[in-house]
Amino acid sequence: MKRLLAYLLAGAALLTASCIDNDLPYPTVEVAINGVEGEGFAVSNIDLTTRTVTLALEEATDIRNVRIDKVTYTVTPHNTNIDRQIFLDNIRPSQEPTGTFDMRTPVYLTLTLYQDYDWQIVASQTITRSFRVEGQVGATEFDLDNRIARAYVAKTADRSHITITELKLGPAGTETVTTTYSPTMEELSTMDYGSPDAEDPTAGTPHFVDVTCHGRTERWLLYVLPTDKTVSTEAVDAWSGVVWLRGSGIAGETMGFRYRIGSDGEWSEVPDVEIDGGTFSAAFAAEPLTTYQFKSYCGADESDVETVTTEGIEQLPNSGMEEWSKPGTPWLPYLTDGSGTGISPFWDSGNHGAVTLGDKYNVTTPDESTVRPGSAGTKSAKLASTKVMIKLAAGNLFTGEFAGVRGGTNGIVNFGRPFTLRPTALRVWVKYSPGIINLMESNMPTGENIQKGDPDTGSIYIALGTWTKEKYGMGKDGAGDDKNNGRPFGTDACPVSIDTRDVKTFFNPQGEDVIGYGIRVLREAVTEWTQITIPIDYRSTDKKPTHLMVVCSASRWGDYFIGSDQSVMWVDDVELVYTPVAKN
Repeated sequence: MKRLLAYLLAGAALLTASCIDNDLPYPTVEVAINGVEGEGFAVSNIDLTTRTVTLALEEATDIRNVRIDKVTYTVTPHNTNIDRQIFLDNIRPSQEPTGTFDMRTPVYLTLTLYQDYDWQIVASQTITRSFRVEGQVGATEFDLDNRIARAYVAKTADRSHITITELKLGPAGTETVTTTYSPTMEELSTMDYGSPDAEDPTAGTPHFVDVTCHGRTERWLLYVLPTDKTVSTEAVDAWSGVVWLRGSGIAGETMGFRYRIGSDGEWSEVPDVEIDGGTFSAAFAAEPLTTYQFKSYCGADESDVETVTTEGIEQLPNSGMEEWSKPGTPWLPYLTDGSGTGISPFWDSGNHGAVTLGDKYNVTTPDESTVRPGSAGTKSAKLASTKVMIKLAAGNLFTGEFAGVRGGTNGIVNFGRPFTLRPTALRVWVKYSPGIINLMESNMPTGENIQKGDPDTGSIYIALGTWTKEKYGMGKDGAGDDKNNGRPFGTDACPVSIDTRDVKTFFNPQGEDVIGYGIRVLREAVTEWTQITIPIDYRSTDKKPTHLMVVCSASRWGDYFIGSDQSVMWVDDVELVYTPVAKN
């Protein structure tokens, strides 16, 4: 408090005696938006690097009239021990951040506390649209910029008698929001969209429909066009234990896929095909390193044959947590040779940073007394969060390498290991004993409001992506005052660098180069060994990763030095699953 008063008094002195020099330096306090509350939206992402908050609007929300009720902030004081709440109380935004806004353009905010930090709040809105007709072939094409919807039917279909089975071009209706169509779907079904007897059989007669919502009208153009295709295979994406299939056919007809192993033999039916109008899909459970042939069918028609070979299967090194060594002070979750050099290291932990103050601060160790029943091994990994001086050192285990200690007990960690396969889930045995949060630093995870006395939480997550050290290795634009002489901390093998001094470097599951991600948050004690399965959500089925990361933490927010020094997690027998897995 005395230091802050000194800064404020010094500023007042400048106003009254401008001829007096003030050499007292201002503190460096980074200010960030931590949350936005209001009606009709949820915060989908807070990007600390670009200082952007993205609001995901509900369908029925009027994007021109978005109500924001509350904006909360977090601060990161540097080189000062002043209570963070004092800083929070003195943040000055450039404009009132609450009220009703037209979110077609960003809301720009400059947050001032000794320095200026420019932020923006942007909105995204997804409206699910549909336009389907009887006998449709494949999926409808939507041109959102020009408000055009095109449905396709067989070339022989009589387009003067088209029945529209589904029409939704605006927001879904609610108790307070109504979307109307003029003409109505029934009236549009009586119109002529073109006939195969026309001079140009590929042409079509479009019809307008006015879609009105929130007191505004958009005019859409509807086409029903002929196509020679009656069935086609849109995608055959072969992974290790699953082949993802997508096809299109004529709505209302019998549709599906057939397969066979190799290039000869009898064709069999692919089970569990999902049909959605004129499209259909399946997740075919396959054998690794096996050649298959697939074809789509619709009624009596079949597509061309597609031939693919599935990928192999790999498990992670030391997945049973049996290999440990201790050539110096820190315990290492891998074997070393006589000189202490790692023999094929894959996992690592934060022990390197914690033990700078002594052997007793190893937070991740082998445990021969807590081994799950039925395990083929004799050890598990024990992750015990610990108080090191005045900071929390979270018990942790991750794929990657500890890059070094910076600024006392702060660490730089390189996440990731080379990996090009696509597992469908992570399966792991776990026990967990959470403590009560008793250690906190000034940083706060975005969107969270954590208090001392709250139960600690643990987490295990897996991510696959196409990261590079040049983009994520924290080189010349690295955090803190150590730029590593312009070189990346990250490596080709472990490209994603995390600096605990700078939250902008923390891993972002929504990052543009993440292609698959899954997490399990442990919010309660797991008193008995339990096997959990964490499905991986992929953004697409055709992209391949270059690296994989798995991160286990007894204190989920350990990067922020938030947690309990009584939290302990045990991990054993980590397994990658490659067969189709149901989502949670």
